[in-house]
Amino acid sequence: MADPRYQVDVSVTTRYLPEQSQPEQDRFAFAYDVTIVNQGQLPAKLLSRHWLITDGNGHVQEVRGAGVVGQQPLIAVGDSHTYSSGTVMATRVGTMQGSYQMLAEDGKQFDALIAPFRLAVPGSLH
Repeated sequence: MADPRYQVDVSVTTRYLPEQSQPEQDRFAFAYDVTIVNQGQLPAKLLSRHWLITDGNGHVQEVRGAGVVGQQPLIAVGDSHTYSSGTVMATRVGTMQGSYQMLAEDGKQFDALIAPFRLAVPGSLH
């Protein structure tokens, strides 16, 4: 069972960006809005991110980096941090999943898991 001191929930909403996509060139752009909620018992700082982006052909792109959109937010107990970002894929449908590496105020590092979510051009799923 997860330690209740280190409980961070992540939710994601996505949208297709037709104005940035070029379907005839297998370029499909998506935006995603992420909300990170600290449900734990200690403030926690987001240190880094790790994403696995899988397109409809099974090609996996791995992305690692410090913070999110240039920030390493400190999220107080009960507070949340929301940001927007995006990705481009070669297929109309794909998935993303990953984790955030967090640092609690007591010095313990832990991972906040990001459950798989779908990126899809509207109308491409039946």
